[in-house]
Amino acid sequence: MVSLAITAPASPTPVEEIAAALEHVTPLQGLNFEERLWMARHGQEWVANAGEILFDEGAPAEHMAIILKGEIHVRRQQGGPMALFIGRAAQITGLLPFSRMKTYGGQGFAIAPLWALLIHRSVFPEMLQAIPSMGQRTVSVLLDRVREVTRIEQQAEKLSALGKLAGNLAHELNNPASAAQRAAATLVAALRANRANRFKLVNVRVNAQQIAAIDAWEQKILDRGSRLQEPNAIDFIARDESVRAWLTALGVEDASEVAPPLVEQGVTTTDLEELRGFLGPSEIGVDLQYFARFLRSSRAADALVHSTARIFDLIGAVKDYSNMDRAPILEVDVPAGLDATLQMFASRMDRVQIERDYEPHLPRISAYGGELNQVWTALIENALDALGNQGLLRLTCRLEGDMLLVEIWDTGPGIPPELQERIFEPFFTTKAGRGLGLGLDNAMRIIRKHRGHISVRSEPGSTCFRVRLPLDQLQAY
Repeated sequence: MVSLAITAPASPTPVEEIAAALEHVTPLQGLNFEERLWMARHGQEWVANAGEILFDEGAPAEHMAIILKGEIHVRRQQGGPMALFIGRAAQITGLLPFSRMKTYGGQGFAIAPLWALLIHRSVFPEMLQAIPSMGQRTVSVLLDRVREVTRIEQQAEKLSALGKLAGNLAHELNNPASAAQRAAATLVAALRANRANRFKLVNVRVNAQQIAAIDAWEQKILDRGSRLQEPNAIDFIARDESVRAWLTALGVEDASEVAPPLVEQGVTTTDLEELRGFLGPSEIGVDLQYFARFLRSSRAADALVHSTARIFDLIGAVKDYSNMDRAPILEVDVPAGLDATLQMFASRMDRVQIERDYEPHLPRISAYGGELNQVWTALIENALDALGNQGLLRLTCRLEGDMLLVEIWDTGPGIPPELQERIFEPFFTTKAGRGLGLGLDNAMRIIRKHRGHISVRSEPGSTCFRVRLPLDQLQAY
């Protein structure tokens, strides 16, 4: 694999002009002209057009690149569209002295017409001897690059986590939202049908005694509905057919529409026969049409109430999870944060058994609530990945001396002993192609920021992450 697609300009630039251009490179400012001239003479001029691929991911890195004009973007092939690194004019990139870099971490291509000076690794010892300050200058560039790459990787990790949470939340919101939409459509249809039926109601001539009898009959049916148990499908179909046949024989219009809500309310043909004692056939038909639509409307309204309540519960969980509209340092209810995080993953827990063991009346702790929820997210997501979204997930929270102890257990296959000491290393991941390896590193940094401690204990069938957070903490730093 070719390490670098090097194209020299058709007309080489005089070394004096290259040395003059090097003066504008930020890490090289302060070098005298002779030192810059030495670099121009020992380097290789490099040009590329916008859009050209400069090197491939995994190709050997053998040159230090001093960008004089243009811009280079480096992207991982499986890391999505986010740039891993951006090299701009007046910067130094590529392989540097003292760097352990062996290959390029992503594919590099020119964003704008590129003009650069390349210095091969074989020249590094001679360069450090000829220009003593280059050692300190390149170390500073290395440190800046590590910070920048880490920042971009952490941003990508957070965006990835946000995308997963958004997907889970969308799934959870879809169910009550769909139920509310169906209920609203049912309610509108029933109201419109009763509007069309209102003239028949006006023409029904009933006296006060009949009104009282109708009211008593309907109230009996309504009271019965609250005590009904869910019928099995066979019984429901049989009762629906018998009620529908009774309504059809009576001459009730839309018997197939009227029967189901009556049967769901527990109405039988025996109940319907009672209506013959105080109403005629036409009055019975009109009253049952109205009553059936009332039942359907009531159920739709109840569904709307429950569905919107569920939506508000989810919104509340999101607010608790993200600690919206609050100060950065909070008096945090840790069990509530754990529960809010669990709700974010509810769509993955259909086949996961959840056990909570929270010691009652636990004190709140002073902490960055949003950051702690990032910790719970990383640990719970790792547990679900280990379980394959099927198994037991147990959360415990209790006092242990002057510390608050949180344990997150799963019954997954466990972490091999040789990997347990490495899982908190940045960029180390066992999820090839699915993670950047910063979730647990981020969790470790957040817990240390709160003067706490995180550890893992794992064997096949039992993995436990233990987080200890101090109670007596006036201010997290």
